[in-house]
Amino acid sequence: MLQLEVCPDAQAAAERGADHIVEAAAAAVAERGAFTLAVSGGHGPWPMFAALAGRMPWERTTVFQVDERVAPEGDDDRNLTHLLRSLPAEGLASVQPMPIEADDLEQSAAAYAARLPEQLDLVHLGLGPDGHTASLVPGDPVLDVGDRDVAVTAEYQGRRRMTLTYPALDRARQVVWLVTGPDKADALARLRAADHAIPGGRVSQRHALLLTDRAAVESAS
Repeated sequence: MLQLEVCPDAQAAAERGADHIVEAAAAAVAERGAFTLAVSGGHGPWPMFAALAGRMPWERTTVFQVDERVAPEGDDDRNLTHLLRSLPAEGLASVQPMPIEADDLEQSAAAYAARLPEQLDLVHLGLGPDGHTASLVPGDPVLDVGDRDVAVTAEYQGRRRMTLTYPALDRARQVVWLVTGPDKADALARLRAADHAIPGGRVSQRHALLLTDRAAVESAS
C-alpha cells in the first residue's frame, strides 16, 4: 500500500523527504554498516538534497543515479550537473555517476548495473506530467526490460537516457516519491491508483512513501 503524506507546499515536501532519507540512512548504517541511495533528476529534489547538509553519514553512503541524459559533461541537461550543485559538499565524493559519455552505452549500462548492490536501501523517484518516472517513459521498449537493472532508452525530449529498470526499482527496500505542483495533478492521481497505463504506476508500491503538496492534491480533486 502506497503511504501518502500531504505537505503544505513543495519546500515542506522536500524537507520531509530529506528527513526520511536521514532516518533511512541511520537505520541502514546501524543494521548493515552502509547506506545506498539512488536519486532521480528534475528540479524538484534540489532543495531536498541541499537539506541533507550536516545530517548524513556520508562516509558510509553511496549515491547512485536513477537516470541520466546522454549529454556532455557539465551540460545543463545532465542530472549529474544539478545533483553536484545541490548536494552538500561533504556528499559529493559519495556520488557514482552513470557512465553516459562512453562510446558503447549498452556496455556502460551493464557496467553500472554491476556496481549496484543487490538491493538499494532507498530510491527517490519523481513523476512527470505524462506519468514517466526515472527515464521510464511512455512507449519506450525499456518499459518491458525484465532481465537487466540498467538500460538505455530511445530518444525522449531530444536525448537518449540511461535508467534503472523496474527490476532494480522494485527490489529496493524503500521508494520515496516526491511529486509536487498542480501540473502533476493528473499523473499523481493515476500513480495513487497504480494505473499501469503510465510508467510510474507500474513501480511496486509495496514499500513506498509518496510525498506531495496541497497544490497537487487539490488540483487532482
